[in-house]
Amino acid sequence: MSNKHEIEEELAQAESQLATLCQSEQYPTSDGNETVTIQPTCGDQMSSLREECSQLRIILEAMEASED
Repeated sequence: MSNKHEIEEELAQAESQLATLCQSEQYPTSDGNETVTIQPTCGDQMSSLREECSQLRIILEAMEASED
């Protein structure tokens, strides 16, 4: 089992990767017309990172609760 510090580092890294992917998804593509289409290209990876962040937060909350 990882210690709290390692989990916090893992969470920070996952959140950073997610933020980077979210930024890359914000640039819309245009086909030359007035219509702008946003095409998600990293949806699966973003979902996976969101799930990982959620699980790491739950672990951290449980660790903090057990310390009380």
